[in-house]
Amino acid sequence: MDFEHSDKVKALMKQVNDFMETHVYAAESVYDAQREASGDKHFHPPIMEEMKAKAKAAGLWNLFLPHPDYGAGLNNLEYAPLAEIMGRSLIGSEAFNCSAPDTGNMEILAEYGTPEQKDQWLKPLLEGKIRSCFSMTEPDTAGSDPTLLKTRAVRDGNDYVIDGHKWFTSNATHPNCKIVIAMVVTDPDASKHRRASQILVPMDTPGFKVVRPVPVFNDDGGHGHCEVLYENVRVPASNLLGEEGDGFPIAQARLGPGRIHHCMRAIGGAERALDLMCERATTRFAHGSVLADKGVIQNWIAESRMEIDQARWLVLHTAWKMDKYGKKEARQEISMVKTVAANMFQRVCDRAMQVHGALGITNDRPLFGFWSYARILRIADGPDEVHNMVVARREIRRFAKIAKPMPPPAAG
Repeated sequence: MDFEHSDKVKALMKQVNDFMETHVYAAESVYDAQREASGDKHFHPPIMEEMKAKAKAAGLWNLFLPHPDYGAGLNNLEYAPLAEIMGRSLIGSEAFNCSAPDTGNMEILAEYGTPEQKDQWLKPLLEGKIRSCFSMTEPDTAGSDPTLLKTRAVRDGNDYVIDGHKWFTSNATHPNCKIVIAMVVTDPDASKHRRASQILVPMDTPGFKVVRPVPVFNDDGGHGHCEVLYENVRVPASNLLGEEGDGFPIAQARLGPGRIHHCMRAIGGAERALDLMCERATTRFAHGSVLADKGVIQNWIAESRMEIDQARWLVLHTAWKMDKYGKKEARQEISMVKTVAANMFQRVCDRAMQVHGALGITNDRPLFGFWSYARILRIADGPDEVHNMVVARREIRRFAKIAKPMPPPAAG
């Protein structure tokens, strides 16, 4: 394993970092001000489209996509430091057309889409002209177990008719969101991993309804974690992604890279939180000295530095394994890093908020936004407990292959 960045990646890192310094950080307050001035919590600030145009012109575009025909052709290990830099701002990834859920949707369209589907949906997504959402989680079934989904798609001649209830269909209130990838049951009698399929549903299809953006941490703004209804939604059978029954393996193919991308960004966010923690600690005077002279603050800074670096190495190792052996062979590492990175991110943000005192919980610093994002990550794309269960089961199976059975107890 060699994690040294190539000259190409080093050059891209400098370009992305320079872009963040020149455009993104300064745009954070503008982004918020434009949304507030609009009076619409779901308003899409024009500053984002301005940044996207500049990033596209600079060639800093679709860096996440490994397919050379569509993206930058970077593998996971090469993309990791770039995603980390983007993750230093909550609006960073979108500026480069590298934000979820579009990244995962573009990956599976590139891998499983027909030529017609790619032309109609992948191409405008790659160009940044439209956004998309992914509709899998349901309020009435366990989100951590997609084999239990209830939303049905029934074949009717050359169409599918979809009926069901979803929520946390993130991005659905974005004004540029035009397409939903819906995970639906097409054969309820099939084996549990062949029951579901993925179907492309244009947002303007009759019967598709955004009920509401679900409030998260008392906030229903932004582009929404939306509750949606499918009521007699009729779409052509040609909108099927892959083959019927492929829903689960396509979801797994989508979630692997999606999970590690979240982890990459989490490291960037944690790095910025640590920077702010150190800046505050070295400039704030209280009780006879600057905060940086207090033992507890030094301990928080040291713990944060070590935890960030540990998570980064696990991300890089996981990315390397995905590139070398494939996503399936890296499932254990993906589950481990998903839990490690999200928890690390939350802990670092919590310490940084505490060092800032009351300032740390205001919108004058990005720390609360980072903290809430980190807390969401502990549930999104699989809760910590499910990933830990999966890791433990694989370890137990590995041990069971080499363990000798215990002898029966002696009689009497």
